Amino acid sequence: MPTLAPLPPLSPDQLYTACDPAGLESGDSAALPDLDAALIHPRAIDAVHLGLGIHQQGYNLFVLGDTGSGRHAIVDQLLETERGNGVPPADWCYVNNFAEPAQPRLMRLPCGRGARLRDDMQRFVGELGPAIGAAFESVEYRRRIESMQEEEKQREETALRQLGHASGEHGIALLRTPQGFMFAPLKDGEETMSSEEFAQLPEARQQELGKQIEIFHEKLHELMNEFPLWRRELQNRIKATGQEVLKLAVGHLIEELRPAYADLPEVGSYLDAAMQDIVESGESLRESTKSEEDSETTFFSGTISVQRYRVNLLVENPADGRRPVVHEDHPTLQNLVGRVDHLVHMGTLVSNFMLIKAGALQRANGGFLVLDALKILSQPYAWEGLKRALQSGVVRIESLSELIGWTSTVQMEPQPMPLDLKVVLIGERLIYFLLSEYDPEFPALFKINADMESEIERNPANTRLYAQLIATLARRAQLRPLAAAAAARVIEHAARLANDAERLTTRTQPIDNLLREADHFAAQAGADQIARSHVDQALAAHRARNESIRKRYQDEILRGQLLIDTAGAHVGQINGLAVIPLGESSFAHPVRITATVRMGEGEVIDIEREVELGGPIHSKGVLILSSFLASRFGWAVPLSLKASLVFEQSYGGVEGDSASLAELAALLSALSDFPIRQSLAVTGSVNQFGVVQPVGGINEKIEGFFDICAARGLTGDQGVLIPVENVCHLMLRPEVVAAVKEGKFAIWPVRNIDEAMELLTGKPAGEPDAKGELPADTVNYQIAVQLAGLAQMRQSFARPARKRRTGKKKSPAAPPAKQPVTQNKRRR
Repeated sequence: MPTLAPLPPLSPDQLYTACDPAGLESGDSAALPDLDAALIHPRAIDAVHLGLGIHQQGYNLFVLGDTGSGRHAIVDQLLETERGNGVPPADWCYVNNFAEPAQPRLMRLPCGRGARLRDDMQRFVGELGPAIGAAFESVEYRRRIESMQEEEKQREETALRQLGHASGEHGIALLRTPQGFMFAPLKDGEETMSSEEFAQLPEARQQELGKQIEIFHEKLHELMNEFPLWRRELQNRIKATGQEVLKLAVGHLIEELRPAYADLPEVGSYLDAAMQDIVESGESLRESTKSEEDSETTFFSGTISVQRYRVNLLVENPADGRRPVVHEDHPTLQNLVGRVDHLVHMGTLVSNFMLIKAGALQRANGGFLVLDALKILSQPYAWEGLKRALQSGVVRIESLSELIGWTSTVQMEPQPMPLDLKVVLIGERLIYFLLSEYDPEFPALFKINADMESEIERNPANTRLYAQLIATLARRAQLRPLAAAAAARVIEHAARLANDAERLTTRTQPIDNLLREADHFAAQAGADQIARSHVDQALAAHRARNESIRKRYQDEILRGQLLIDTAGAHVGQINGLAVIPLGESSFAHPVRITATVRMGEGEVIDIEREVELGGPIHSKGVLILSSFLASRFGWAVPLSLKASLVFEQSYGGVEGDSASLAELAALLSALSDFPIRQSLAVTGSVNQFGVVQPVGGINEKIEGFFDICAARGLTGDQGVLIPVENVCHLMLRPEVVAAVKEGKFAIWPVRNIDEAMELLTGKPAGEPDAKGELPADTVNYQIAVQLAGLAQMRQSFARPARKRRTGKKKSPAAPPAKQPVTQNKRRR
């Protein structure tokens, strides 16, 4: 009988890689300098500097990295340094377009000058109303207007008198009546004739007077047609006089503004246009200043008002020339490109240039705009609006209602703003690669990708850098300094978060949370420093508040509702391990996997896949172990079995191949009829050659089975089989390490299925000799015998059918008494 050489379990030192506080070269974190992000993310930082340094179209940045990795903080730090470099940004103002009020003008001013122009024009508007009122109410203006009106009146009266005198010479009087002017014949050159007297005149005289009256009626009609022209001339003269008065009254106000903006021709042009509009709109402005309504209300209602000369300071930048850094947390289309607000006036929506509001693109113009990629992609029309602005080089204020056709009213069309900025998108790698694949415009607009590291190697140099990171996070949050032992404990936890004892996570969010919670426990203890015990308290509190569902699973197992054995042995039954991710934490629990075999055609049925509960990766794992089985034992005889594999009491989806080692072990147990120790749990995947491959969640899986065994009582026979390549990932809880050290629990690394079967069954796996024959009483031998028997049984069932077809009868052949059992040595 072959002898079984025991496979040694892992030592306690292999289960947890501690951090030596002495290697941090500091008694506490207060003595450590702030960390330069370039030391941890050199490739990404170089890419960011490259993108910021190239001032060409399309060189915007996409920062890739895991959520909580400090991407935003690193980008903010780099942009804060870059703000003082480059061309100073401009101030942007919207002013009234007096020719086209629906198309407001955009003015660009040097940084810091926009606020002064706004205030100057606001003060000008405040002085303009009284100045206009005073000009039109002055004695001189009234005297001139009255003089012109009297002159016009005399002109009309003179014309009428001359017409009346001319008609009188022909015996016809011009009479003024309430109904207007009329002509009547005179009697003796003084009194008008009555109708009876006119009737007594000779007919020739009557006809002569009638013709004369018609002639003078025509002249009166011509004179009446000239009166409106004379009055229009009078109004033009009055208007010209008003303009002349306004120029004298308001001109000095405009002239007082010019010296401050002598170097800005655009402002000078606007002041000229404003002066021209004041002169042309003087009477309307005079009426608006007389109105009892508030001038702003009058302005917003669409009526001409002195408020039309105000300045809408859309974007204001500091006078020191530092470029803006804008973070838009809610990147809707309106929040990106700006909007035009409306007011309700007498049931109608009204607007003007003072209601134009800046979006993030306008506020960041000349600087940097930081956006979350997922947020902007989730907002309707926002992504397309951003791309339009970057492609065209201008930002045009667009109304969402107008884009989708909900607005039928005339909309304001503000002059577009020239765009010169860097857009920094921050997102996960999946979003970046999906955009690169499915959006053909994306690569041309975001030519620089900065990929943040998810992990860094855990070596002495990086460990010291990580201690600086911890010190930096503590200082930013104004926390207590960490003792060296506490910093070492945080570094150990960073390795656990990376799921690798040889790596450290760069996700700073969970580390920052841990430091804040440890600082809380230090405050409760009245300590001046955060000690290792405070970090342990914070970790314990985190585990306690996230273990509700884990406890429920554990209780169901301990109560026997979920069937898991931790003692005894059973054929075709094994303890697998499943991980359940839950937000910021995850846990694992054992799950029973069973296998059954019978005669068939070499098929291995995955029950999970048959009922559509198994995912594609799990199904792939089952197909791989089926291939291994056929390759090892189907070399000499055809496989004549039908096997079934299932996760017992599993009512949800099953995904992943980390249980394929356990499934293969259960199947081999069912074939060999050797029972599997139920005190062991197994995790790992296998390839077609039976080599065990590493899997994820190894720490959670070991701890999940350990918790069940500890609750039932550790016997020293319990343990977990893991892939040998997963040993470098172990960062187990202290209680697991202590149990291993005391010999109450064990963890075995296995390289292949044979090592796993020897540990699980206590039987040698069986190596073929030079002839390819397997020694008896081994797992592989027993499997080969069972498969050979199934093949002969299948052949015996097939022979009677052939006999009936040939008409010959022959008794079934019995299996040979002795037959060497072989397996595919070449495949091993």
